[in-house]
Amino acid sequence: MPETPHPLTWRKSTYSGPNDENCVEVAPLAKGMLAMRDSKNPNGATLTFTSREWKRFIIQIKSSQIR
Repeated sequence: MPETPHPLTWRKSTYSGPNDENCVEVAPLAKGMLAMRDSKNPNGATLTFTSREWKRFIIQIKSSQIR
C-alpha cells in the first residue's frame, strides 16, 4: 500500500450486513487513490485502487460481473 503520513480513516460500506458477515471498509489515500480491506480482519491484506480502477470496480459490481 502506498505510504501515508497519517493514519487512514476507514469507512464501512453502507451495504454491510447487520451481523458484519460481508463487510468491507474503504479509506482515501493520496493522489485520489483508495484502500479497501475486510472489516473482519483490519490487520489483514489491503487492496489499493486508483480512482479510475475504483470506478470500474464499482461499475462491474453494480452490473453483477463480480460476486
